[in-house]
Amino acid sequence: MNFIEAPSPNFDIRKAPPHILVLHYTGMPTGEEALARLRDPKAKVSSHYMVEEDGRIFRLVPEERRAWHAGASSWRGQRDVNGASVGIEIVNPGHEFGYRPFPQAQVDAVIALVGDIRGRWTIEDGSIVGHSDIAPTRKDDPGELFPWKELAQAGHGLWAEAPAAPGAPLGEGEEGAGVFALQAGFTRLGYDCPPSGRFEAGTTAVVRAFQRHWRPARVDGIADGETRARLIALLRLGA
Repeated sequence: MNFIEAPSPNFDIRKAPPHILVLHYTGMPTGEEALARLRDPKAKVSSHYMVEEDGRIFRLVPEERRAWHAGASSWRGQRDVNGASVGIEIVNPGHEFGYRPFPQAQVDAVIALVGDIRGRWTIEDGSIVGHSDIAPTRKDDPGELFPWKELAQAGHGLWAEAPAAPGAPLGEGEEGAGVFALQAGFTRLGYDCPPSGRFEAGTTAVVRAFQRHWRPARVDGIADGETRARLIALLRLGA
C-alpha cells in the first residue's frame, strides 16, 4: 500500500503482538488539525494511521510500537488496549463539529488498510471495533454513520441482522433476569459489562455503543427487541 509518512513521537514499547483493531474518528474540524495533534509531543496522543477524506493514508507510528489512541478502555477482558491493538484515525469532524457521512474514497481506503493490517497480524472479526465499543462511557466514535456493514461485507468485522426478539424493551432503572442475560451477552461479545441484573447508566452506555456499531438506525440506549436480536445473532456467529 502507499502511505504518506508522518512520524509521531507519541509511542512506546509494545510487549505483545496486536490482536485488536480500533477505528476512531478524529473529531476535529479538519484533517490538518488532527494530524498536527497526533504528532504533537505535548498532546501525548497518536494512532498508527490516519485516513483522510480523499483516501490518503498517513502512517504515524510503526505497528510494532504501542501508539496512544485508546485511553482507559477494555475489550474481551483486555484493559491495555493500546498495547494490544492497532489504531486507525478516520478524518471526520465528529458529533461536536458537524458529524457527516464518510466519503466512499475514505471508506475504500479504510477497508484496504484493514485488510493490509490483518495480513500481518492475527486479528479476529470480533476484535475489529470502534472507540465507542472499548470506551462506551467516554466515546462515540467512529459513530453510527460509519459503514460497519460495508466493512463486514468486505470481510472485516462482524455483522448480523435478525427479526426483533419478543418481550418489552429494557431500559435504565429496570432489574431482573432479562437485564442479567443482556449484560452477560454484551460481556461475551467483548464489552466491559459485568452482569448485575440492574440496568444502570453503564449498561445504557454499552447499549448505545452497541447500537452505534450494530444497529445504527436507533441509538438511544434502550435494548428493544431488534437490538437484543442482533446481539443474539452476533453471539451465534461465534463472537
